[in-house]
Formats: sequence, structure tokens, C-alpha cells
Amino acid sequence: MLSQKFSTQLPAHLQDHSAFRPYPTIEDRAAWNALPARARAAHIARGAQALGYAWPALPATRYLEFSRIGNRSNFQELYFNRRHTLAALTLAECMEGEGRFLDDIVNGAWAICEESSWCLPAHIRVQRAGNTLPDVTEPIVDLFAAETSALLAWTLYLLGEHLDSVSPMARPRIAYEIQRRVLTPCLTRDDFWWMGFGNSGRRVNNWNPWICSNWLASALIVERDSQKRCGTVAKIMRALDNFIDPHPADGGCDEGPNYWGRAGASLFDTLELLYAASDGWIDVYAEPLTQEIGRYIYRAHIADDFYLNFADASAIVQPDALLVYRYGLRIGDPAMIAFGRWLAHRQAMSELGVMQGRERVPPSLGRALPNLFILSEAVAQPGHPPLLRDVWLPDIEVMAARDAAGRSEGFYLAAKGGHNDESHNHNDIGSLVVFIDGRPVLVDAGVETYTAKTFSEQRYDIWTMQSAYHTLLPTIDGVQQQPGAAFAARCVACHADDASASLTLDIAGAYPSTAKLTSWQRTITLRRGAEITIVDTFEFAASAERVELSLLTPCAVTAAGDGRIVLAARAFGQGQQAGAAVVRYDAAAFNVATEPVPITDERMGPVWGDHLMRIILTAHNPPMKGERRFSVSRA
Repeated sequence: MLSQKFSTQLPAHLQDHSAFRPYPTIEDRAAWNALPARARAAHIARGAQALGYAWPALPATRYLEFSRIGNRSNFQELYFNRRHTLAALTLAECMEGEGRFLDDIVNGAWAICEESSWCLPAHIRVQRAGNTLPDVTEPIVDLFAAETSALLAWTLYLLGEHLDSVSPMARPRIAYEIQRRVLTPCLTRDDFWWMGFGNSGRRVNNWNPWICSNWLASALIVERDSQKRCGTVAKIMRALDNFIDPHPADGGCDEGPNYWGRAGASLFDTLELLYAASDGWIDVYAEPLTQEIGRYIYRAHIADDFYLNFADASAIVQPDALLVYRYGLRIGDPAMIAFGRWLAHRQAMSELGVMQGRERVPPSLGRALPNLFILSEAVAQPGHPPLLRDVWLPDIEVMAARDAAGRSEGFYLAAKGGHNDESHNHNDIGSLVVFIDGRPVLVDAGVETYTAKTFSEQRYDIWTMQSAYHTLLPTIDGVQQQPGAAFAARCVACHADDASASLTLDIAGAYPSTAKLTSWQRTITLRRGAEITIVDTFEFAASAERVELSLLTPCAVTAAGDGRIVLAARAFGQGQQAGAAVVRYDAAAFNVATEPVPITDERMGPVWGDHLMRIILTAHNPPMKGERRFSVSRA
């Protein structure tokens, strides 16, 4: 999309180093003073809290904890805190403009420049030395090396000569480290997997636009050599095409809405920089794919802060409100614009500003700047969530439907087909999610805190990844769905009209031959305003002794024993409320048991609280073929 259209004439259109001024710097006091007063005060207060910050040490043994015990959080907490603090201090100085924060800013930037590597220990294994301490002679560019580079670059851009008041050596050192650690290796190497220049046969994921956006920002701000600058931008467009060109045409993010924030949203970051650096010449916002990628985020929205969380995603997401708003403006999508406005009010951005706390990963100054300078416009109207009645993403095979558009009241159903080699895959073909009146009833648990195991050969030993912990997926004599592109849904079809919406698929292909399945045809239907039904028609190639189906719920559970499972409302997590429903099944075919699934993980706990309930329906000696029907209705 990009390199084919824009590379040839790029030298004539790319701004030189001195002309690239996309946002006000600290010198433009009128622009910074015009920001909403309460947001400015909030940013200054956060900076004041960081004055005199004791920049934490990053010991070698802490870095080694990932290779030794698989823990990545202990190092990342220290590493991320440094970057959170530098970003907060930098924005506070821009808001106030009196020099009060400059010493601490230089302390932070200098400490980061002194780090042996900006690459996280979880990602260093691609170096020649392997999974150990970083080799300083081989800088590895991962997500957070690129994020760090852009953070420092925007600090240079915003503060410029003001850093010289602390020391004239600060700016040259920062620029040198950006060149050495990111710009030079990215320009001279083609073998970083996220670039997509290899022949792995696997589509690149969020790493590509996430890194490209930060690599591009760093180059546009720091690179003064016009030939290298142009060559870098051309290479970034070639790399980004490896994300764009094979992207599902429906815009679907198979990594889930969490990762849209660093997949589709990072694509937008990159496109915005290219647009600005070429005076609007590089413009692909009219392309249908660009537009569909943006729309995914509101298509995945269920109600309040709940989102459809297939793959490694949390059920509770807080998208970057003002990025959503800006994306909507660029593609001329009124629904996305209204959604961004609603999110901005919901996140109290007029009062709290754009970087409000210690997120799981550091905030981006490159996003904060355009967000700040569009904040007043965005919150001038209230906005609203689109709450689409029907969503069908045929390329990633995800459907969602609710009783009526624009309302969270009533039934909400989502279900998926696809295959089990998706990025951040869970073995979940044929699973479904149910909400009633905007409250969860049957859920996808999501993902726990990442460890070494998460992205290893033991990934599917983790319960959240297994089909046995996804809604009504059969486990046949202990055999579950398997990972890999070959394990896929068959004969997938979606239908929606005013009365109902349904997804039909055969999930037998998601299982190995040891499951003895010939077919398992599943039809999942929302009868609007009435109920949700799941009808399974199955056939075995050989007899099975035991079939188990599971339900996962945050509700309180009572198995009545008469073909009804009563799901009662319950408070959980951080102020969330579960819905209420009745699940009906064939009592003659299944025995029912329940078990709590304890949750001790710090990432999942705020979403679901201390446990979810698992309901297990067991059929002994099932027939060689037959039909089973389940329904979910109001309590």
C-alpha cells in the first residue's frame, strides 16, 4: 500500500529535519497555556510528585530472572517506572515552562542512556549470545527499545535547548544512543523478524506497526542526514506494508482489542507521522482497509469497559480515547468519532489529562501530544458508544450480535471460528461469549501475566489457552483442540436479520484424529429479545467413552439438577457486576459438576476478582451421532 505508491517520489516530498514540527514545543507557550486548565494542573501535579525521583537500579541478576525462572515482571516494573516518570516529568515541564523539572528529566534520560540494553529480557533471546544478559555490541530492537527511543526523541523535540541549561552534553548523548541502539541497526539489518522481510510464512503481528511508529518518530526527530532520513522512511514503509498488505480485509484484529491499541492504533500513529512529514502527501485514509482496521475497536465493544476478548486480551479495556477520536476524524466515520468522544468523557480526560497513571506498559509521548492538542475539541460534545446490532468479520470469522443497536440492555452474543494459529492464539474455535443487560454471563477468561511459559512450547499447558476452559467446547476422552493452522473451523456461515443472528460452523477440524470426530456441526443463535441457543449435531468415527463440555462464568452458580443451571448476579473484580441467566441442557444426557477456578494473577484479578466458576457437563458413552441443544435465557 505505502511503498508502492510513495517510495519513488519520497525525496521530493519528505520534510527535512528542521521543517518537521508537527506539534508545539515548549517554546510555544500560548499553545501549552491554552490547554484545559484542569488537565494542565493534573500533569504538573504528576510531575511534581516525581521531583527528586530515585531512579531505580536495574541489576544484572534482575535481568537474568527471565532466563532463570521465567519471571519478566520484576525487571519490567523497574524498567517501565523509569519511563513512566520521564514522560510525566517532560509533560509537566512543557505545561509549566519554568525549568523546575529539567534536572530530573536529564537524570532520567541519562539513566536510560546508561542502560546496557533497551531490549526487555523476554525478547533478548534473538541475539547471537542467546537468552542471557544483553550483548552491548549487538543492539536488539524490540518493542520497548523502540518505545524508549521514541520517548527520548520526543523529549529532545519538546525541550530542545532547555536541556542545555543542565548540561550541553545531554542532547548529544541522547541522540547518539538513539542512533546506536535503534536507527543504525534498523537501517542496516533486515533480519529482525517483525520487519517481515524473511520467508517465515507467518503474518507479522502488532510488533510491526508498534515498532515502526516509534522507529519513524525517532528518525524524523533525530536523523539529520537527508539521505539516511529518506532511506529510513522508505524502509519503514516497506516494512509496514508487510503488516498492511496481508491484513484481513475486514479489519479484524485476531489478537483482540487490547492489541488493537498497538496494532491498528500503532498503524494510525505511523500513518499520522508520514502524513505530517510529507505535508499530507502520504495519505491512505481513503483506503477501505485503513478504515476497516480503525472500526474494529468499536465493533469489539460490548458495554461500558467490556470488550470482546478472544485471544490474549482482557475483557476490560480502556482504549486510547483521543486516538480513537482522531482516527475517526481521519476516516470520516461519525460512529468512531462519537465513540472517541464518549471514551474521553468516560476517562475524565478534561480533568486528568492524557497520561493518567501507571499503565501496564509506558505511555507514549508521541500519542500524548496530538491527544492534548485535540482534547478541547473532542470533549466539546458528549459522544456515545455505537453498540452495533450486528458484526460479522468474515476473514477472522468472528460474529457479534445484540438485541438492538445502540443499547446494552438485552442479550449480547459473540462467537468465533477461525483457526488455531492466530497471533496470541487460544484454542477456542466454536467458543462464545454471552452478556445480558451489559453484564457478563458466559465469558472468555482472557490471559494472565506473561511469563517465559506464555510464549514457549508449554503455552497450551496454561489453562486460559485450552479449549477445555472455553465455552461448550468438547473434550473427548481427554482430547482437546490443538494449536496450528491445520486445526480450523469448516463450513463457516453467518446470518443476521431483524429476528435473529447466527453462526454455523463445523468445529471437528480443530481436533486431532485421536478425538475420533467425523463432524461437530454447531449453530449458535441469538433470538433477539428471547434467548440464545447452541445446537450441536455430532458424529464420531469410533465410539467415545466420555465427552466433557465447560462453561466459564463470573456468576454465582446453582445446578438445579433438572436440566437448569441458574446463574445469579454477583459482584466481582473492581466494582463489576455479573448478569443473571438460566442455562438449559438435556439432563438425561449430562451430569453436571461445578468447580471454582481460583485467580491469583495480578493482571487477571482486577478483571474477574478472586475466582471464576467452571461448570462441567459430562456425557458418558455418548451415541455415535446425535444432537444436543443448550439455551441461555433470562433468570
